[in-house]
Formats: sequence, structure tokens, C-alpha cells
Amino acid sequence: MTVRLDFTSEAFFRDPPKAIATLRMSGPVVATRFPLIGDVWITTTHDATAQVLKDGATFTLRKEDGDVAGLRWWMPRYVRTIANNMLTMDEPDHTRLRSIVDEAFRRRAIVAMEPRIRAIADGLADELFANGSPADLVQSYARILPLAVISELLGLPLADRPRFIAWANSMSSLTNVVSFFRLLFAFRKMRAYLERQLQLARERGGEGLIAELVQVEREGGQITPDEMVSMVFLLLAAGSETTTHLISGSAYELLRNPGVRDWLEKDWSRVGLAVEEFLRFVSPVQFSKPRYVRRDVEVEGVRLKKGDRVMVMLAAANMDPAMHDHPERLDLERKPNRHMTFGTGIHFCLGHQLARIEAACALEALFVRWPKLGLAVDPAEVHWRRRPGLRAIAKLPVAAEGHGTQAIGRSEAGIDRSLTAAS
Repeated sequence: MTVRLDFTSEAFFRDPPKAIATLRMSGPVVATRFPLIGDVWITTTHDATAQVLKDGATFTLRKEDGDVAGLRWWMPRYVRTIANNMLTMDEPDHTRLRSIVDEAFRRRAIVAMEPRIRAIADGLADELFANGSPADLVQSYARILPLAVISELLGLPLADRPRFIAWANSMSSLTNVVSFFRLLFAFRKMRAYLERQLQLARERGGEGLIAELVQVEREGGQITPDEMVSMVFLLLAAGSETTTHLISGSAYELLRNPGVRDWLEKDWSRVGLAVEEFLRFVSPVQFSKPRYVRRDVEVEGVRLKKGDRVMVMLAAANMDPAMHDHPERLDLERKPNRHMTFGTGIHFCLGHQLARIEAACALEALFVRWPKLGLAVDPAEVHWRRRPGLRAIAKLPVAAEGHGTQAIGRSEAGIDRSLTAAS
């Protein structure tokens, strides 16, 4: 029996625990139809999710012919090139590519970046109302911070960041086949841009991960030119998009829960604990990429056949009452917190430390700089983008002291000023 649920509806994104609890009643693994993907099994429990993610031999990201499980035959070659990254690779290719960038994302390296991340966050918080109040916290703050950080890490020019913001907005607007075709133009421009940046690094050298990738290539490392493009695309997109919605989703929860906010503001040393609960409760990444079932197998008593496709529902794993008491509640003091937001197994998120530090710095800088910050609209007027698989607030209007009166929006010049302040 195929379960019907609109994974892009306002009702689903506004109250995921309710929808997930209903879905779980159908079983630990349920058959459904997912936008753009089609017929697929999805997991609804922590244990089913862990089984699929850890068994890379049975649940593979590639079909037997080598194609990515989630790609469709009609998608252009340049989309396939971008999709051909380590996030969609099985062993041994996954380890081959991940090892090239692993060192840059180790805890020691990321912790060393914390003062710089904090400085960027402080600068952006100072500029939040540069163009008046209210301001859209998504576009004016939550989107710019991760983009600024990952751009510096990659070695991309400050002047190019406004175009990254436009591309990121295009990716967040992906809701159906029609919007996918609109996104193709942005993908093509992104690929051309990244190819130019790699070529400039080959000719002139430079700082950052792009220059390091070129050095690996020069020394005969096992990475092809197409893999280099897809690697930089993955780091730029994955290194910013999900953290954007973690920051905005976390800020929204604090703004609409005064008691929770007061608890955190009394002692900002608690912010690390709070971020773990925001990762679980907000769950910006709701689903994994589709996996291909290589053999008949049982998952939590449900029989899957060879050739089926399965997606793990990370948000459902995070809301599993078998793992968390009252999972539908936001509890910043929750211990232990066994969330699956970063996945598990060989594809455990490369940027997990970076995301944690960015979220912690972003929240502290924002609420320390603006202690009376408030929503400029009723919470019922906050909406989510209808993008399947990503829980993303579309706009989050805030005012320095509660309800604002001016129109929301920032000029391109305002964005430029924020980017300059962040550098």
C-alpha cells in the first residue's frame, strides 16, 4: 500500500512531528511517491534509517550500471556532472575523493576558524538593520554567514558572493519539475563559473581549497577535472544551504519561545547543547538521497526487493519516540541527543563541525547584539519554501524591538555592504 503525503505542504513543514507520527503508524518503512523522484520507500524510525545508511553494500547510491539512483534519463549532462560527487558515490570512489578534502574539515582545523566565523557573524549582526526595520533574517543574515565562511574556505572572491546568493535562492526554490527546469540555467552558469575559478587557480595559484585541489591534480592525485568541478559545487552548495536553514529555523524557534530564549540568554556557554537540539528539532535536511536496493532484504520486518529505491527520512529518525522522550518538544537541555541530522556510516556529514560552530556563532552574535529582537509578523505568517526534502523558511521578518512597520527587503547595495563587513 502506497502512503500519500504531501512532503511540500505548509502543514507538513509547520508541524513535522505530527505528520511524521502519522506516517510512522504505517510502519518503519513505507512506500510512497516523492516529488521528482517517483516511487520510493522511506524509513520512519531511527533503527531503519541507521540500517540503510550503514549497509553500503545493500543500499547503494549507484545503480548497477553506475548511474546515480536519483537521476532521471532526461536530465542534461552538466547536471549529471555536478551530481557525480562524493555524496552520490559508493566505495571505493567515495573514500578516494573524501580523503582529498578531509583534512580541511577536521575538528582542529574548523575550531581554528571559530574566531573568524564569530567576527563575520558579529559584522553581519551589526548590519542587520542597515536598510531599516524589519529585515528578512534569512536573506540578510542566515544565508550570508555560511556563504561567506565557505567562500573563504574555498578561496572564492568576495565580489562574487552576491551571485552565490542568487544561485542559492534558486536551489531553495526547487519544488517541482517546472522549477527544476528553471534551475537548469543556474546550474549551467554555476558549472561554467567553477570551471573558470579552477582554471585561474591552475594559472595563478592562490589560497583555499580550490588551490589545494589544483595542487592535488598537479601532483597526479586521483581526481578528474569533472570531479573537481563537482567537488567545489558540493562544498559551496552543501556548505551553505543547509546551515542557512539551520540558523533561520533555530532563530525562529527562539523568537517564538520566550522561555527557551531566556534560558539560553542567561548563559551562552549552553549554546553548543542548544545547537544539538536545534539540529534534531529543526532538521533542515529532511531526507537522504535515494539509494538503490541491490538484493532482496528485510528492514525492520519490511521486505524490500532488488531494484527498489529507498530514502531515509532523517527528520523521522530525529522524532522517533524510541530514541527520544517527547520528541515533539523542543528541549534545549536534552541529554543524550541521538539525532541523525548528519547521517551515519561512510557518508556522515563532512561539514558537521563547521555547521555546529556557524550555528552557535550566528545565534549568539544575533541575540547579544539585538537583545530585544522580535518577530515582525505573527508566527502564523511565517511560511516555508515548498522544496521537498529541505525544511527552509522562505522569509523571517524581524525587528530590533518587536513588530516593525517598514517593508521587508534589502537592496543589492545593502547585501554588498554586509558582505564587505563580513570580510
